[in-house]
Amino acid sequence: MGLIYIRSVPFTRLFFKNLFMNKIFFISIFSLINFTDFAQSTNVVPSSNYEPHDLFQPLPYPTGDCIGRSATGEPNSGYWQNKANYIINVRLDEKQKEISGAVIINYKNNSPHTLDFLWLQLDQNLFNKNSRGQLRMPAAGRSRYGDSNSEFEGGFHIKSVKLLADNSDADYIIEDSRMQVRLSKPILPDGAFFSLKIEYSYTVPSYGADRFGILPSKNGAIFAIAQWYPRMCVFDDVRGWNTDPYLGASEFYLEYGDFDFSITAPANHIVVASGELQNPAQVLTPDQIKRLAEAAKSDKTVTIRSEREVTDPSSRPMLAKELTWHFKMSNARDVSWASSAAFIWDAARMNLPSGKKALAMSVYPSESKGSDAWGRATEYTKGSIENYSKRWYEYPYPVAVNVASNVGGMEYPGIVFCGSLAMTEGLFGVTDHEFGHTWFPMIVGSNERLYGWMDEGFNTFINSLADDDFNNGEYKSNPQNGEAAASRFFNPNTESIFNAPDALREENIGTALYYKPAFALTMLRNVVLGENRFDYAFKTYINRWAFKHPTPWDFFKTMENASGEDLGWFWKSWFLKNYKLDQAILSVDNKDPLGPLVTLINLEQMAMPVVLNYETQSGKKGTLKLPVEIWNNRIEFDARIPVKEPLVSVEIDSDKVLPDVDFKNNSWIVK
Repeated sequence: MGLIYIRSVPFTRLFFKNLFMNKIFFISIFSLINFTDFAQSTNVVPSSNYEPHDLFQPLPYPTGDCIGRSATGEPNSGYWQNKANYIINVRLDEKQKEISGAVIINYKNNSPHTLDFLWLQLDQNLFNKNSRGQLRMPAAGRSRYGDSNSEFEGGFHIKSVKLLADNSDADYIIEDSRMQVRLSKPILPDGAFFSLKIEYSYTVPSYGADRFGILPSKNGAIFAIAQWYPRMCVFDDVRGWNTDPYLGASEFYLEYGDFDFSITAPANHIVVASGELQNPAQVLTPDQIKRLAEAAKSDKTVTIRSEREVTDPSSRPMLAKELTWHFKMSNARDVSWASSAAFIWDAARMNLPSGKKALAMSVYPSESKGSDAWGRATEYTKGSIENYSKRWYEYPYPVAVNVASNVGGMEYPGIVFCGSLAMTEGLFGVTDHEFGHTWFPMIVGSNERLYGWMDEGFNTFINSLADDDFNNGEYKSNPQNGEAAASRFFNPNTESIFNAPDALREENIGTALYYKPAFALTMLRNVVLGENRFDYAFKTYINRWAFKHPTPWDFFKTMENASGEDLGWFWKSWFLKNYKLDQAILSVDNKDPLGPLVTLINLEQMAMPVVLNYETQSGKKGTLKLPVEIWNNRIEFDARIPVKEPLVSVEIDSDKVLPDVDFKNNSWIVK
């Protein structure tokens, strides 16, 4: 999903820079003041909202082992998935801002079900003034997904829908952003094919809900094109047809397949796209072909088309008024492209763990040039993809294209659109975030329309690790600060992560889909499981569900099985519910002959492991780590400190790692 920008810096990056602040220790000027624990000072034992049985009762998973999905969280022997291959031919009319052409969809029914009808997505219909998505926009105020007062009239114009078996007209209806094709001859199960041809056109919105758009520049408009052809809805073993309308906030759920697509554009344009260019000799100059070959062997950025050449007619093979660019992409869930006469173009080689090579490329207008701006975009692209390939799963595509546009940040397989004004850390952040989406949801194909946190949250989590990796930590984030996180996650207006994006208030999307699930995974990695067990389980999840369709339960089960940990309490606290955390020190007994006793209390419904930092009368300092199980059948817990002398101070989570809503009750200092 695109990011919210503050002066061209992605809000995701700003949030984590503030959230992951330097470790702050409680030992400060307050150590000069005499304190008792809050219970002693008020003579009142605080009331607790915690109910152990609610949190720790076994999580009732919706399914056990079935033919398609295993109880272990992996695809079972009977797992099936349909396939949609596309052949697309379109023309860009720059003056009319129109895309027109045809798509042939070759659909394979791998399911055990006979299909009497098909459902397709017509996402451009969001921009029809009478669409559900536009009608739900507030009359006043701003939404990044549309404007209820806009006079723009968009949407697909369907010229014809043909059944290719006999070239007959299809029986179809269009309902908002969906098309149903009703079949007189059903598609048989277990591998039967069906072919459909749709002729269509639409006018490109200048601002397409932060997914695509048209950026003016002094050397020509930049067309960043997406959701540009009718696409198959997913038919799966969970819901059957997934036909949720496109309303703007919830993103996409798509079948995998192969793409063969051609774009006819003005001859002075450069076109870049998902996939590999098939006809460079017809659309590039000999110098550009030579430079691309050089870039394919270079770890340094190579200029393919310089700023000076943008206004030089000889930088284009002007054989006609228009040229057709032909691309192919295999085993992808979507393709997108960009076209402009204004593009500066550079590229470099990407080195993948298997020894394979791929090509990182960036295109941008002269307004975006500079060593502190888009002049480093290819370097950022290369660094991001090489890092994630090494950490998690190898990048599967032949190219990765970074496009400067009027889109804050949006991802597609092999190509992303980023803000043309982004610079330095902001440009690295949005580049890393959007290419991080290659892993979620391009490789791991979750249902973004329902579970936005499974791509945005997971991606934001891997972004937080990438900061340390790029260029020896050039944009390294600081350690996380739970106190700042708590105020964001647990204020009265927050909503549960486990909501469809369209059901969230727009102001909560950043927290519920991006930051809170990312923070939760950081807690699971650093506090609950440890890096080794977490990384092994997380990579197991990616490998199991690469190019498949996992549900949240498949993720939960995989993490539990691969880590060897029952995490029902964690999923309930962080994902399924909106519980908050408040762990406190109730009292300290320094007189026990076996060692000091610290009485802890859990005041809210979330529970987490406890780290106690203490200091004794003689100045000895130590740490006691307690597992989350101290809370599984009690509200209060007596922890014995392994020393034989009185304590002068005790503190829970002195590094402020956990998002505790009240750190004031986390410490005790002797009176």
